[in-house]
Amino acid sequence: MSEQKSIEKSIHIIPLKRVYFGRRANRADRAIRLIRKYLARHYKGAEKIIIDPAINNYVWSRGREKPPRRVVVEVRFDKEERVVKAFLVRPSRASRR
Repeated sequence: MSEQKSIEKSIHIIPLKRVYFGRRANRADRAIRLIRKYLARHYKGAEKIIIDPAINNYVWSRGREKPPRRVVVEVRFDKEERVVKAFLVRPSRASRR
């Protein structure tokens, strides 16, 4: 029972708008780094950040040059082990056509 209380869950909408200001060639690469940086900023006590492969697949789904503008993720922060895990909640409206 105490194991469940040490995990903090929250949903974040991570904007990836800044990725589009640079070169086209490696936007998806920078988007993944920006997600990791965002999580590190919001969870300062974390020693390890784990990004689910579904997030990576979603960012790369439209290719390297056109990543999505935002990503909705569920973040689980284990306070005892100091590990942040990010999971894809749902793709944005634009990709559900």
